[in-house]
Amino acid sequence: MSLRTRGPSRDWGRSAPSAHPGGGAVLVTGASSGIGLAVVTLLRTAGHDVVLASRSAEALERAVDVSEGEGAALPVVADVSSAAEVRDLFDRAAEWATGRGRALTGVVHCPAVLAYGRVEDVPDEVLDHALAVSLGGAVNVARTALRHWSGRDEVGSLVVVGSLLGEVTVPGMGAYATAKWGVHGLVRTLQQENRGRAARARVSLVVPGGVDTPVYEQAGTYLGRHGSPPPPVVSPHRVARAAVRCLERPRRRVSVGPANSLTRLGFLLVPPVYDLLVGPLARALALGRRADDGPGNVLAPVPEKERLRG
Repeated sequence: MSLRTRGPSRDWGRSAPSAHPGGGAVLVTGASSGIGLAVVTLLRTAGHDVVLASRSAEALERAVDVSEGEGAALPVVADVSSAAEVRDLFDRAAEWATGRGRALTGVVHCPAVLAYGRVEDVPDEVLDHALAVSLGGAVNVARTALRHWSGRDEVGSLVVVGSLLGEVTVPGMGAYATAKWGVHGLVRTLQQENRGRAARARVSLVVPGGVDTPVYEQAGTYLGRHGSPPPPVVSPHRVARAAVRCLERPRRRVSVGPANSLTRLGFLLVPPVYDLLVGPLARALALGRRADDGPGNVLAPVPEKERLRG
């Protein structure tokens, strides 16, 4: 797999010829857990140098160990909700890549935090920070990536991991849906702004449904219950493979989940029926064991719960 592309491509589904195999380094945010960790593992196994970013130094150290491969790794502690920390992250990533004779040509953005509960029941601080991480983080990373690639010969590849909940809604997950709908709107705008000769990056959106990751167990909850991935559930590696493919052959939108299309159609075409069924189905299929209300990992990382699968 090559991650360097020169000049804008007319067909978004096909990348232009690569300069040479393994020519670029990749920055992965949300790299210490779930989909992000799976992306890092795939890239390093294929021999690519990877910069791993996460809020937890402890979790990053484990991620470097478990993702061991031919590609080198640089762990960087960064909170994507902070624009200043994201700028510093890109500076360090670019300097490290240059020192290894490479360029930073790809970014895969994965992080998100969950806070279950009716919108009015989630505490202000928790709701605000959930939006700052899940939506604001995507804005910060995308803006900084585009500025990094501005004026360079290479057109970068930016892959953003969204969610089926960026296209439908579920009661009790309003904070997450609000953030992900915003992320999907951001990506669509970036795709419009990066066309033809004005392109600084090819921007791809990966849309997973239920995924077997720790995000549900780590989530804040104000419903008195933990969440769980709604079936049918796919592995984090399946989503990661879609994201890594988009680095080489960018696509506007890639859906990962056997029920995504049907769910989306129901939401769009028969909203009264969807709204009638979604609440009972979510309670039956997407909520787990009882739990005390609390912020989970929204306000601060919980390193001991960061791992590949849930």
